[in-house]
Amino acid sequence: MKSAILTIAVLGIGVGLAQAASHSQTPASVKARHGIMQNYSYSLGTLGDMAKGEAEYDAELAQAAADRLVALSAIPQTGYWVEGTSSEDLDDSRALPAIWENMDDYLSGFDELNEAAVSMAAVASDGQEALGPQMQAIGQSCGGCHEDYRMSND
Repeated sequence: MKSAILTIAVLGIGVGLAQAASHSQTPASVKARHGIMQNYSYSLGTLGDMAKGEAEYDAELAQAAADRLVALSAIPQTGYWVEGTSSEDLDDSRALPAIWENMDDYLSGFDELNEAAVSMAAVASDGQEALGPQMQAIGQSCGGCHEDYRMSND
């Protein structure tokens, strides 16, 4: 009897989770790209804090963060930017419709970011002084894309 009750309880939880997942308004492609952007933010925050002297410089941690940026910016973007997932389509998307109007330009931004990330990775373990100029290059790359293709926080 206990196993039957346990089985019913487990099945009930599973059905509840499945129903909750099926009612999610956020497509998997949007969740995935949000995850990638959060990883960018984490790595950039690590490097930025060290560059500004707000965190103690740690060569190993800086190198790991820079290497993550290289890996993230090298991920093929196919499948992440699905039509119908802009800020006009979904409440939890900050991707402006301009992305789909200028997809080639938008995707070229990842190539620029990758170049800046590779440059950062080449010097990340060389000391705090080496981080600043590379953070500027990465910031320009990110900012240029965010300016044209990302809804502001306002």
